[in-house]
Amino acid sequence: MNGSEESVGGGVAVTSEVGGSVPAAESVRGVLAANLKRVRAQRGLSLSELSRRAGIGKATLSQLESGAGNPTLETVLGLSRVLGVPISDLVEGRPADEVTVVRAAEAEVLSGRGVDLRLLRRTEAGDVVFEVYDQQVRTDGTQISGGHIGTEHTIVQAGRLRVRAGRREVELGPGDYVGFDAALPHSYTALGGEPVRSVLLLQYRAEQRLHLADAAEEPALRPDH
Repeated sequence: MNGSEESVGGGVAVTSEVGGSVPAAESVRGVLAANLKRVRAQRGLSLSELSRRAGIGKATLSQLESGAGNPTLETVLGLSRVLGVPISDLVEGRPADEVTVVRAAEAEVLSGRGVDLRLLRRTEAGDVVFEVYDQQVRTDGTQISGGHIGTEHTIVQAGRLRVRAGRREVELGPGDYVGFDAALPHSYTALGGEPVRSVLLLQYRAEQRLHLADAAEEPALRPDH
């Protein structure tokens, strides 16, 4: 779920639920820095051009690519939208093992205006890619998206959730499901003064992935980098 175009670069920063700092090589910041450079090069975009398309300051992008920035949910998903790649192509560092265990206390949280996301797993089956997220919709704001690639699936575990997608609006309770084309403008709002716990699945076509880890060569960045 993306942030509104107007809010790209704003919102709440990446945080870690682990006490102390997370090594840069293992953190969202460090992984994003390396992947963003590579994706931008593969797209043939300068920092200035990416800044213009995404509505994110050039200085902010430079900080993100150096690993010094503090990415928000709006920023990461705004970049995903503009670059046309799944979120995991930007924030996932290495392929999953045969058996994958993600401890709640060890995961970084990517936060936006109204949602906290933890990427749990990316998996490919045939020509389909799924990203699985633990999603908490907070009570302090509505998460708004202007749309992005893929199909969005949400299953509510606890609380009550209002979802708007295009012209449709639905209210969901525990056990309820909603799915829609993520290109539609959409929003998530927690109801009743209680946060909503849910599972978010983002579905993509495999050809939308760049398979960054398998790239034989890293394209050269354009001069304005």
